[in-house]
Amino acid sequence: MAVFSFIPKRYLAVIAIALALIMSVLDGTIVNVALPTLAREFNISPSNAIWIVNAYQLTITVSLLSFSALGDIHGYKKIFLLGTSIFCAMSFFCALSSSFIMLTIARILQGIGASAIMSVTTALLRIIYPPQYIGRGMSINAMIVAVSIAAGPSLAGFILSVASWHWLFAINVPLGICAIVSGYFLLPQNPHQDATRRRFDKVGSIANALTFGLLIYTLEGIAHKENWELIFIQMVLLLIIGTYFIRRQMKQDTPILPVDLLKIPIFTLSILSSITSFTAQLLAMVSLPFYLQNILGRSEVETGILITPWPVATIITAPIAGRLIEKFHPGLLGGLGMLIFSVGLYLLASLPQVPTNVDIAWRLMLCGIGFGLFQTPNNSTMISAAPPQRSGGANGMQGTARLLGQTLGTTLVALIFQMTAPSQGMQVCMYVAVAFALIAALISTLRISQPTPIKQKNK
Repeated sequence: MAVFSFIPKRYLAVIAIALALIMSVLDGTIVNVALPTLAREFNISPSNAIWIVNAYQLTITVSLLSFSALGDIHGYKKIFLLGTSIFCAMSFFCALSSSFIMLTIARILQGIGASAIMSVTTALLRIIYPPQYIGRGMSINAMIVAVSIAAGPSLAGFILSVASWHWLFAINVPLGICAIVSGYFLLPQNPHQDATRRRFDKVGSIANALTFGLLIYTLEGIAHKENWELIFIQMVLLLIIGTYFIRRQMKQDTPILPVDLLKIPIFTLSILSSITSFTAQLLAMVSLPFYLQNILGRSEVETGILITPWPVATIITAPIAGRLIEKFHPGLLGGLGMLIFSVGLYLLASLPQVPTNVDIAWRLMLCGIGFGLFQTPNNSTMISAAPPQRSGGANGMQGTARLLGQTLGTTLVALIFQMTAPSQGMQVCMYVAVAFALIAALISTLRISQPTPIKQKNK
């Protein structure tokens, strides 16, 4: 009976985490459908409009690992509540933005809150779930991330059908308040937190932010054809600061950048497959709305509805994949999922000149099935491969890999849009996405030679 009395509280705690995680991940893609509208409203180019997405993702990427370290030191619950509060407040300011600059600044601050949320969610789930059910907890996290990313355009289409783009952000406020209140009362503290004597590496945190910031900003500079002398200087600084950062982390017992975890082969392969898979996904997700609206003449609402089969297929497939990892190697499932995903992307690239809604929908459904089959086993493997005391570092690296892939994907879209004619941009993006998806399939398949950490921990 005691077990059954614990289950409702555990589920309620998971709901608190899910609400905050859904908001933070969703806001990385929910704006995509509205980018053409925002470009027209603020009188900016499509490539510049993408900064509304990149500003958010860049902020999260440069601070995620630092927040993970702070969670290990001060408690995952405290970081979660702090991040959710910041995210909720900044969502309100995003909704009030009246200019491109104001919205971009608000998105940067919103990204700080999102980073704090994402940095501790998996670590909290690992505390909430008993060891024998840890795989299921990780599956829930993977499903929420995958579905939130894929559902962004569909939800945006629904919101834009009844309200202005401002409500894409305003809707976060009541959800954020619910997450804060429920999280305060239900989330657990870190085990043996008072015994922690680890100090936060401030120098390492600054080096981390500069390294990832320079990396992404250099990619953006190349995509937007900025001054090549400035790009060269950024690359030199990236080489110097990045080398210092990595060498410093290799000397730390519990580094901000988990170089100790990267010595685990299946963890490293999972990180690489995550980066390449999310690059492929964002290449499709960012370019598709421009194609549907600017080339095919679909409205924002129609665009959101047309993309709906993708998240629906992911919602169905992700939990099934979570059960399949108990019987099949995650490398096999991930490789198969990315292969299906690449086929869907190729079929999108080869759409008829005047496609019907059905032509688009079933191809997107195939993409959703493939990505759902890949993402749950991949995320579960990443977390399970790390020792329990390194949950924060594994959580941070998982999120960093996802965001690096997303940022690389959106950057490539901007670069391709500038180098191709408007009618060809989406098709080229899809072909590039196919290449990244096939690379992810290959990397995922290489994991089959490694022992499955999920089954090892359940023995």
